Amino acid sequence: MTPKVAILAGVGLGAGALLLWAGSGASDTAPPDARTLAEGRALYEAHCAACHGAELGGQPDWRTPLPSGRLPAPPHDASGHTWHHPDDLLVRIIREGTSAVVGGGYESDMPGFGDVLSDAEIKAVLAWIKSTWPERERAYQESLVP
Repeated sequence: MTPKVAILAGVGLGAGALLLWAGSGASDTAPPDARTLAEGRALYEAHCAACHGAELGGQPDWRTPLPSGRLPAPPHDASGHTWHHPDDLLVRIIREGTSAVVGGGYESDMPGFGDVLSDAEIKAVLAWIKSTWPERERAYQESLVP
């Protein structure tokens, strides 16, 4: 296969996948169902609450560096900054860890959960977190979607 044919085949496969996805009704803006929210809450409690708090409140003084120089775990409720970021960035942070996403030598205690949670599970956790936000924060965060 020539390079030109390989490129055209790749473009064709990508366009076909996009058409299948678009036609499937898949949307990150659809409200999550009760099952997704329950799964997200359970996964949050199992993997996130130890650092970010059972009530999403984060660690005390989360804006003040620890003796290690790293920041404590931030809250995921309306008092934090999670709602200032689009879903795709939040998914990457959960999957890869903060240090990997920020780069530039930034150090964080937030590990990546990509080996533990699937993308669907990560999205369920985010759906549950977002379901706890007041309308103003949800609307702002939704406006960040390209």
